[in-house]
Amino acid sequence: MTSSTVAASRPSSLFEVIAQPSVDRTIALVAMLPLLYLGYYRYQHLGLGIPLVSLVTGTLIAFVTMILRRSPKRITPNPFYWLLTFVATYWSLLTLGVVQKGRPLVPHQVSDAVAICSLVIIVWARLSLGRNIGFVPAQREIVTTGAYRYMRHPIYTGLFLGFLGVALRAYSPRNVLILGLGILWFLIKSIVEENFLRADPQYAAYLQRVGARWIPFVV
Repeated sequence: MTSSTVAASRPSSLFEVIAQPSVDRTIALVAMLPLLYLGYYRYQHLGLGIPLVSLVTGTLIAFVTMILRRSPKRITPNPFYWLLTFVATYWSLLTLGVVQKGRPLVPHQVSDAVAICSLVIIVWARLSLGRNIGFVPAQREIVTTGAYRYMRHPIYTGLFLGFLGVALRAYSPRNVLILGLGILWFLIKSIVEENFLRADPQYAAYLQRVGARWIPFVV
């Protein structure tokens, strides 16, 4: 066996290990633990009321679907995609030390309404996606129904509204910068995921059929 053959076989062998259901779900469980801690930390130090309840509920739903998820058919080997996923997923955790309590910009009823809308969209999107959830760009079963009939990344839409609810409840220039960067990572991740999945003809057709990434009929 030549050295090039050995090098080519390594990603395939690694994928076969990662794709085993027990390994894949163990990875999912470990990946979710920091996010569960994030919810606990926010409760202890920041409060945030209903915006916090919205974020934590979305995290718990993700936790359940992640540990029950389908094994991937293929996973991106691109290290940049993995790094982007890590930063986007754990950005809120990575910035905990610099987040401020801030001050409310609007009455609590307004920020609560935004948070509730965020939760509704996230729950709808999570239930639509079912067991096909993952953090790193990977192909499982392609979903084109439910929330995905109207926008290609409805979970991110819900997250963006959640970030907005937090910004309205705990405003400071520093918090807005941190939350804005958190949104930016997911905007980039949306495009990265599409570039990876468009190799599948079914997903390529889905991209043509559903034009909106985050807001139906808008963008």
